[in-house]
Amino acid sequence: MAIDKGHRFAVPFDEAFPQGLVMVGEVSPDNEYQSREDKAAGRPVRQRVDEVTGKRQWKFLATDLGETRAKRASFEVTLLADVQPVPSSAEVMPGMRPVELEGLTAEPKVAGQGEYKYQSYVYRATGFAAAGSGAAGKSSRSGSSASGADNPKAA
Repeated sequence: MAIDKGHRFAVPFDEAFPQGLVMVGEVSPDNEYQSREDKAAGRPVRQRVDEVTGKRQWKFLATDLGETRAKRASFEVTLLADVQPVPSSAEVMPGMRPVELEGLTAEPKVAGQGEYKYQSYVYRATGFAAAGSGAAGKSSRSGSSASGADNPKAA
């Protein structure tokens, strides 16, 4: 029995990101592409809806603190919720805050171009965990496990 393409593997946050995750910027709607013709015609922008859950998609830029390769350390995380999720942790620097995700799933994908392709993941979550719980609330982190957009342990 094979695993279908697009299967989402549930993964505990601490296993996917043992060093933690930092949200850079704010959560924004994940809108569908709008062509020049659509803009000129005054058509409204439509927010994407997840085909599996039927929930609206939101996105934010995340940086994996455990990833050693700069080009793979930052990636987008998709949040699936009816209303815009709001992180409960405070900013540690302007525009940056440690976060922990609830309902985290990882979907394998191939990233890169040409001969420089590598294993990556599409991360989706249902929202943010409460501040001070789990990995985002730990005051010290240990271990040097690589994780992030290409962590083979995440699936």
